[in-house]
Amino acid sequence: MLPLRLTKMPFRVKDIMRLLCIIAKEKNMMAAVKYSGLGALFTGTVTFVGGLVGGPPGLAVGGLVGSLLSAWMIRGHLKPVHQIIMELPSDKKQKLYNEASSILNHLDWMETVQLTTLVMGSEDLKQKLLVMLEKFLTHR
Repeated sequence: MLPLRLTKMPFRVKDIMRLLCIIAKEKNMMAAVKYSGLGALFTGTVTFVGGLVGGPPGLAVGGLVGSLLSAWMIRGHLKPVHQIIMELPSDKKQKLYNEASSILNHLDWMETVQLTTLVMGSEDLKQKLLVMLEKFLTHR
């Protein structure tokens, strides 16, 4: 009798989205959904002006003031990352799926629970997925 060979299951978009949501919830990730780009622009502008006006000390003061004002601007505009993931349009979910799949493609699994267990048991995989997710959300 031939030994039973398990066939690698293909990833499904919804499985990967659920997995990323679990990881984001575990880390209690939050992201600015509005004004984040404006905040960075504002910080850079205030820092630049501070440098022009006050030289090196002006850069430091401008950076501090710009950062504080940016933080004040985005206050109250944070959303849980797991919620952001679930609300992504299908083309963005597909892009996120492609990026996550490239990290997970070496895993052999038969069901979603097994995939989740494999990933949640590996700090290395979780960290790689978190870094990927952070980059994805920063550049979306």
